[in-house]
Amino acid sequence: METRVAVIGIIVENMDSVDELNALLHEYGRHIIGRMGLPYREKDIHIISIAVDAPQDIINTISGKLGKLKGVSAKTAYSNVITNSDEE
Repeated sequence: METRVAVIGIIVENMDSVDELNALLHEYGRHIIGRMGLPYREKDIHIISIAVDAPQDIINTISGKLGKLKGVSAKTAYSNVITNSDEE
């Protein structure tokens, strides 16, 4: 299976979606390399970046599910680093 390294940038404008967002990230936690969150209190938003190493379809699924949450925007930047893994 091929995995790819990517960064998912997340903007949270609706704090009511935070529990769903955290549950989603927990669900895909085995693919997450690291997470950084920054509260931007002056604008009443939160900025989160997630570094992942996962198959392309998993990355797309995570980003798509995040983007469907109310008041949450997500965009993904992909690296050219692709690794073949024996793990299924």
